[in-house]
Amino acid sequence: MSSYESAPREKQVVHWFRKGLRLHDNPSLKDGLKGCSTYRCIFILDPWFAGSSNVDINKWRFLLESLEDLDQNLPKLNSRLFVIRGQPAGVLPKLFKEWETTCLTFEEDPEPFGRVRDQNIMTMCKDFNIEVITRASHTLYHPQKIIEKNGGKAPLTYRQFQNIIASVDPPPPPEADITFETIGRGYTPIDDSVDDRFSVPTLEELGFDTDGLMPAVWRGGESEALTRLERHLERKAWVASFGRPKMTPQSLLASQTGLSPYLRFGCLSVRLFHQQLTNLYKKIKKAQPPLSLHGQVLWREFFYCAATNNPNFDKMVGNPICIQIPWDSNAEALAKWANGQTGFPWIDAIMTQLREEGWIHHLARHAVACFLTRGDLWISWEEGMKVFEELLLDADWSVNAGTWMWLSCSSFFHQFFHCYCPVRFGRKVDPNGDFIKKYQPILKNFPLQYIHEPWNAPESVQRAAKCIIGKDYPLPMVNHLEASQLNIERMKQVYQRLTQYRGTGVMSPTAKSDNGVIHNVVNKNKRENSHAKQYRTEELRQNSTQRNQSNLN
Repeated sequence: MSSYESAPREKQVVHWFRKGLRLHDNPSLKDGLKGCSTYRCIFILDPWFAGSSNVDINKWRFLLESLEDLDQNLPKLNSRLFVIRGQPAGVLPKLFKEWETTCLTFEEDPEPFGRVRDQNIMTMCKDFNIEVITRASHTLYHPQKIIEKNGGKAPLTYRQFQNIIASVDPPPPPEADITFETIGRGYTPIDDSVDDRFSVPTLEELGFDTDGLMPAVWRGGESEALTRLERHLERKAWVASFGRPKMTPQSLLASQTGLSPYLRFGCLSVRLFHQQLTNLYKKIKKAQPPLSLHGQVLWREFFYCAATNNPNFDKMVGNPICIQIPWDSNAEALAKWANGQTGFPWIDAIMTQLREEGWIHHLARHAVACFLTRGDLWISWEEGMKVFEELLLDADWSVNAGTWMWLSCSSFFHQFFHCYCPVRFGRKVDPNGDFIKKYQPILKNFPLQYIHEPWNAPESVQRAAKCIIGKDYPLPMVNHLEASQLNIERMKQVYQRLTQYRGTGVMSPTAKSDNGVIHNVVNKNKRENSHAKQYRTEELRQNSTQRNQSNLN
């Protein structure tokens, strides 16, 4: 045994922030601080997170604001944040040696690639004789425990997931706040070189051009998250007392009570949110809350659980729960969709809002996802998922992929004949065209009767509106009626070739494919037909449930 291993060592702690960018309800940090001599809180700007080229400036800004907020809050514990650039496997050994680290703490990552990374780091720490403390706090329920309860398989319908969580213990409460009593005699060594070596970088230092960058609609950080939580609960108290507010065009805009980006980055503890919302309901209703109270959070949990043991969850090929569909490859059409140039004002306004602000309402997500995939363009959900991963502030890997599979009828939901019309749906949600006028101002002078389909406006109306369709604003890139009918037939052919269902109606991963379409003989066995009928009923119930859940956005 080396002298480094045998000599008595004081507890020198490094806490590694990743997603859980907060001090409240941080059990791994709290456990690490107990009995420590020194502690340092670090964040590694990991190329795995971004690579800078495929992550939009809004997401980087939100991250940097969250790190700045941590750096401003840590002095309350006589500490600061150390931001390190590089890859964990490369930078951590150097820091461990420099700081004589004896204990590494971090929040457990429930996603497949994060778990592989963490296992490698834990193996490295074992070689360094460094204790590792990890605690689960990014989700309400531990995904593996749900899977164990379900016989070793992830539940693949929301109803099945609900039944399981109804039979297990409620989520653990959030940890108590960290205090000086928690830290004891521990302190953070800081010298004159810290600011130069470990400060939070600016967008400019990361190579971003910030000229013309619009003010942030969503400001990152734990402080903002907790302020929004307070507003969110005030709104929920009103809803609990007076009823659910109606969907209005204003609902499409970012709200000061929105929480989803803060849960994604871990600026807000999902356990704190769950506990406070539950307590509020009990106080107002004098009763135990139904599961539906936590609707959007539970959908998040559902997708995390479905993804945790599936490293191909974000792919079609090699993904055992995803139907193999022969999507078209059309880079030009994809670019028009992603840049809000489809010629459909409702779709283009949504994609413009997403690119400018980093967020869109969940109904808007339904509209653009359907348009890209099974509704109009017949382009793979994987391409849409990548655009959302680039632009959407709240795009968790698991939730993003799961939502795209669901909305494209590739998994979880298979009622492909339900299709969103990019004109009628927009007119229903935004009847006066206010949303379109805000994000497609080129169309603001069109009369109401043409704002959702300006290509139908007479030339005289277009000239009066100072917008000639086909010149100043694009013509529709597809005929929606023809494209949607063709694509419904395509989906029908795919589904007719599916014969093997695994419990929840998802195809067997061993089914043979030809040119990307699953082939097999349609099974006409009465027992399987009965099962399929029950499954369709479950799908409709599941879709209805998701639509009516409380919205974090």
